[in-house]
Amino acid sequence: MPNLTRRLSGASASYRIFTRRRTIALARLVLILSLLVWFLSPGNLPWGSNKKRPLRERLACNFPYNSTADLPRRIWQTWKNSPLEADFPGQYRNSVISWTALNPDFEHLVVTDDDAASLIGYLYASVPEVTDAYKALLEPILKADFFRYLVLLAQGGIYSDIDTHALKPVVHWVPATMESWGLVIGIEADPDRPDWRDWYARRIQFCQWTIGSKPGHPVLVDIVASIAEKTLEQNPQGESISELNVMEFTGPGAWTDALFHFFETNEPVTEMQAASWERFTNLTQPIQHVDVVVLPITSFSPGVGHMGAKEANDPLAFVQHGFSGKHNGSIDEAS
Repeated sequence: MPNLTRRLSGASASYRIFTRRRTIALARLVLILSLLVWFLSPGNLPWGSNKKRPLRERLACNFPYNSTADLPRRIWQTWKNSPLEADFPGQYRNSVISWTALNPDFEHLVVTDDDAASLIGYLYASVPEVTDAYKALLEPILKADFFRYLVLLAQGGIYSDIDTHALKPVVHWVPATMESWGLVIGIEADPDRPDWRDWYARRIQFCQWTIGSKPGHPVLVDIVASIAEKTLEQNPQGESISELNVMEFTGPGAWTDALFHFFETNEPVTEMQAASWERFTNLTQPIQHVDVVVLPITSFSPGVGHMGAKEANDPLAFVQHGFSGKHNGSIDEAS
């Protein structure tokens, strides 16, 4: 009997030791599995679509940028209806034809207002903040501005307002000597007058009625994220936004700021002063700054009669703007 008791006691002790070991092992296993579940969750994968990651980071990931790639042969324009419809405005028909005629190798897309919403929803389905912001901007001019940045970021090519007339083929815009560029812009305004603030948002103002870009350019990432964030901050309940300072919110002021921010953060420290407005005033020939080709005011604003702009027959005159877009109900009429 004592031997049996000792054996049972020994067995009990062995069982307790085994149980403790098994409990510790199970606890370790649970801990390891918990860590694996946490690490492999979409929110913690570096490549996962995670709403906690910064918006700019996700946009850059979704739309990778390559400055050495070819410019997509695609021309974007918008209007309330298609040029194929009978009630398409006659004053714009020749302008639309000019883009197709001078760029026969380009796909020319005139996106209707209804199709624009569907297109943005498709392109940015994985970035809901962007689609929410686009829906919230009911004022046509705000939507028109946002649309151009969105399609160029995702698809690249040329965006130009419906009331612009192509004067020369797109392939002639950038000098052959310029390499590894990703964005083509023009000077809109270079007002050398004391009251320039009464007329323009910036001392040097970059044009946004015509823009050329390769997909994913960092300037477009920045301005898309900025507009989306500001929009959602100002309407946290999802209400539409209609009354804003357009020049500063989505227009030339915001566009110019995004460009200067890119210049300042992507050039050597020793050249920081080169990014000021003085770098671009009185520009008469195309220049490349970082990977942005900047065209003189004549290129997209010929014949305006001031600020050094030359006439539409000048060799550097590429696009003529009709300045007819107003707040009339179409996203492009607002441009």
